[in-house]
Amino acid sequence: MSNQIISGADGIDRCWWPGDHEDYLSYHDFEWGRPVSDDDRLFEKICLEGFQAGLSWLTILRKREAFRASFEGFKPEIIATFKDHDVDQLLQNEAIIRHRGKIKSVINNAHRVLEIKEEFGSLAAYIWSWEPEKVKRQEEFSIPPSTSTSTALSKDLKRRGWSFVGPTTMYAFMQSVGLVNDHVFGCKFHFVVEEELNQFKRPRRRE
Repeated sequence: MSNQIISGADGIDRCWWPGDHEDYLSYHDFEWGRPVSDDDRLFEKICLEGFQAGLSWLTILRKREAFRASFEGFKPEIIATFKDHDVDQLLQNEAIIRHRGKIKSVINNAHRVLEIKEEFGSLAAYIWSWEPEKVKRQEEFSIPPSTSTSTALSKDLKRRGWSFVGPTTMYAFMQSVGLVNDHVFGCKFHFVVEEELNQFKRPRRRE
């Protein structure tokens, strides 16, 4: 993945990966990389990144509203009450990815969120404690599939009992919620996200 810019029909220079898909462009412009502090949205992103494994993100993005409806807005307090019959029902839902392991992982991870909230006060406080120090990159750089931080985060989550949270999945998650700004140099939104991150109030662990 290299520092490649495309110039859209609207004259805006962007990262190459959204192509000309309208929904993908909207995700790139207004969501990807913007800092997130809402627990339900963070949990949703972790779950959807897990579902994405082996598939394209565009596939997941286009099913996101169905995922939200099926998983009660990704509210962990509700998902943690799901039973085997709920799993069976979800496996009949053609609007989502019908993968038993990934569905059960969402339920398992909902329980783990509740444990993190008990310890840290919020999922956001835990997640943002993993924000890496900014690395000054040269204008030409390759975006790695994972980093030492995403690997450490993955290990810690697995130690806590989470599933479908490998280092590559966790790096994609970190990119999407603003822990790193991987809009490439020359992309208009690299600077937009950088400014948002400068203004963003990081969630802190409950004392």
